[in-house]
Amino acid sequence: MMSPIRLSNNGITLAPLTIAHVDDLAEACQDGKLWETVYTSVPSPQTMTEYIDKADSMRDRVAFAVIDDITGKAIGSTSFYNIMPSVKRLNIGYTWYAKSYWRSRLNTTCKLMLLTHAFEDLEYLTVGWRTDIINMQSQRAIERLGAKKEGIIRGDRIRQDGTITDSVVYSMTVDEWPDAKNNLSNKLKSYE
Repeated sequence: MMSPIRLSNNGITLAPLTIAHVDDLAEACQDGKLWETVYTSVPSPQTMTEYIDKADSMRDRVAFAVIDDITGKAIGSTSFYNIMPSVKRLNIGYTWYAKSYWRSRLNTTCKLMLLTHAFEDLEYLTVGWRTDIINMQSQRAIERLGAKKEGIIRGDRIRQDGTITDSVVYSMTVDEWPDAKNNLSNKLKSYE
């Protein structure tokens, strides 16, 4: 399985998610009351310890705390998951950030680090994403990365409120990565 890593760029660090991040993340999820959004998997402040424990126990997931280097605080989380070394494919997901960081350089920076590591360091061939069919904000964000929409998987997951929902599935291949990397790098320049 993949070894824990630490990635840093543009004032953001992705560090292995540990119980040491519980207080920061419990505070971060309250910025926007993110756990109340039915189509995401953001934990509540009261369930943050369970969330971290579960992430750490999953064999096919490498979870990160997203740290703002200026404050030194964890402001969200993201993961590699459904890691399949035999076919060199993994997904990026379980991503959430404190609401005050939305529409900033944060998501572009994190995805650039994760995709660079997946395609260039690990030499994976495909990176995928899944999001709830009604989560239009997430779908637009994934499409801005340069990922291609593959389709919809019907009835494949349960929302926090217990309803069964469909997922929209995206992917990017190593052949598409150079153009996507260039676009993401240019987007980061626009935040300067």
